[in-house]
Amino acid sequence: MLIAVLAAAALAGACDLEAPSGEAGCTRAAVDRLKLNDIQAVGTHNSYKLAISPAQMKLVRAADPQQADALDYAHPPLAAQLDAGARQLELDLLNDPEGGRYASPLAMKVADDLPYDLAPLKAPGLKVMHAQDIDYRSNCPRFTTCLEQVRDWSRAHPEHLPLLILLNLKEDGLKLPGATLALPFDGAAMDRVDAEIRSVFQASELIVPDQVQGRRRTLREAVLAGGWPPLKAARGKVMFALDAPEEQVALYRGGRRSLEGRVMFVNIDEGSPAAAYITLNEPKAQAGRIAAAVKSGLLVRTRADADTAEARADDRSRQAAAFASGAQYVSTDYMRPDPRLGPYETRLPGGGVARRNPVR
Repeated sequence: MLIAVLAAAALAGACDLEAPSGEAGCTRAAVDRLKLNDIQAVGTHNSYKLAISPAQMKLVRAADPQQADALDYAHPPLAAQLDAGARQLELDLLNDPEGGRYASPLAMKVADDLPYDLAPLKAPGLKVMHAQDIDYRSNCPRFTTCLEQVRDWSRAHPEHLPLLILLNLKEDGLKLPGATLALPFDGAAMDRVDAEIRSVFQASELIVPDQVQGRRRTLREAVLAGGWPPLKAARGKVMFALDAPEEQVALYRGGRRSLEGRVMFVNIDEGSPAAAYITLNEPKAQAGRIAAAVKSGLLVRTRADADTAEARADDRSRQAAAFASGAQYVSTDYMRPDPRLGPYETRLPGGGVARRNPVR
C-alpha cells in the first residue's frame, strides 16, 4: 500500500511524463499506461504571431490604446516553441482558395516600416494570420507551411507527447475603406482544412475522432468510457481541434452523428454526441465546469493569461487557477518573459514538459 501511495505521489508531482526519470512511480512503463487525457501541459495562444511593426503599432495605439496593448505580443517560430516544451499550438486560418486575397494589407500601404515577404500569400490555399489588414505578420503565412514545420519537428522527436493544434477560422475584417473582408468558411472550405492537414501528415501520424470513438455509438460515449489512447500509443502523434463558434462547428460536423470521417475534434457542449474536446478559457469563473469536464474524460484547453493584462501586472492568479482546474492544456503568450513588461511567464508547476493531471 505504501509503495502504491509513493508511486502515485511521484507521478502527480515532479515526474516529467515526456521524459520519465526512471525513479519509482516515474518509469516509462508506468507513464505510458496513462491515457492521453491524464496529462497537463503548457501551450501557446496564436502561436504563429509576429509582432506588429512599430509604425503600424503606432497607428493602432493612436486609434485604440487598449487594443494596442492587447495585440502587443509575439512568438518565436513554432519549432522553437515546441523545443521549449509547448505541447499545444493555436493557428488562425483565413479562407483563400484562389490566392492573393490577403497579399496587400491596408496597414502596409499606410506605414511600411518593416520588411515582410508577402509572396507566400499569393498562392492558393489557407492562410495563417491574426487580422488580415493590421496584424498580418506570421511565422508561417501558409497553413501547409505551419503544418510542415510541426511535422518535421515531430518526426525529429518521435517520443514527444501528443501535440494538440487548435484552429480558429477567421471571418469578417476591418470596416475601413481599402480593407479586405475575409471569405467565409463554407462546406468546401471546411473540407479544404481537412485536406490540407492530410496532405502534410500521414494517417499514422494523426489522432482523429474515429480512432477514439472506435466501435462506440458516439464519440462522447467513447470518451466517457475511457477511449483516449494510452501515452504509449499517442507519443509522436498530432491531433487537431476546431476551436470555433457553434455555427462553424455545425457546418464542419454536417449531418454526422459525431465526427465520422473528420480530422478535427470540435469545441462543443459537453452533452453533445460529438463531445471530446472543449475550450473553457476562464479558469477562475469556469473552474467547476473545467474540473467536471476533465473528470468525465474530455480534453480541455484554458488560458493562463490574455490580452497581455497578466503580464503587465505580473498577476499569476489566473495562471494558478488554470493549472489547478485540471485543464489538460494551459495556453499562454509567455512561455518566456517579455523584458519590456516584466518577469511574468508561464511554466508547468514542478518543471518538465507534462505532468500527471491534478484533477484526474
